[in-house]
Amino acid sequence: MSSKKIYVVRHGQTDFNLKGVVQGSGIDAPINATGRLQADSFFEKNRHLPIDHIFISGLIRTRQSIEKFLDKGIPYTSLPELNEISWGIYEGTPMDEAENQYYMNMLARWNEGFLDYKIDRGESPQDVAIRLMRAIDAIRKVEGDTIMVCMHGRAIRILMCLLLGYDLRFMDVFRHQNLCCYELDLSDKGEFRLISYSATPYG
Repeated sequence: MSSKKIYVVRHGQTDFNLKGVVQGSGIDAPINATGRLQADSFFEKNRHLPIDHIFISGLIRTRQSIEKFLDKGIPYTSLPELNEISWGIYEGTPMDEAENQYYMNMLARWNEGFLDYKIDRGESPQDVAIRLMRAIDAIRKVEGDTIMVCMHGRAIRILMCLLLGYDLRFMDVFRHQNLCCYELDLSDKGEFRLISYSATPYG
């Protein structure tokens, strides 16, 4: 296996992000005007990168966020395995005080190691990790030295734990913003190494 450079990018802002509404894999929201500006800034900063292949999730906001890279004719693969975690019955729910408290309690349970805990009809971190392992296998095998992966906030946190060997209890150490980018190296021994942490091309 040859070494690879991997860029893991979060999608641009959506109106659900802006309004603090719960948005997971069940909501296929487009990026908004701010998200398009973020996408433009990200492209201008990184257009020089010799990207060989791009992976996006099955949700439109990831494709829209790196559309200008795709317009260059870079090959890409859409993988539903990269989708955001499903928040189940809470998808589309405004994050008011009561919902925020429920969310914080759920994070506390995950931090305590209850990683199979999930919202009704949603996914647990363990559920997401299982499907992300299939995506990681595809990333390892794809031809090319420089790979971009555009996906979602909570899923990125879980992915970074899997790539770097962190216990999933500590996934929240991996912060994210819209159009942030993690840079990693994949060695010829198959080991991932973090190079750059959650950088953004704007203020």
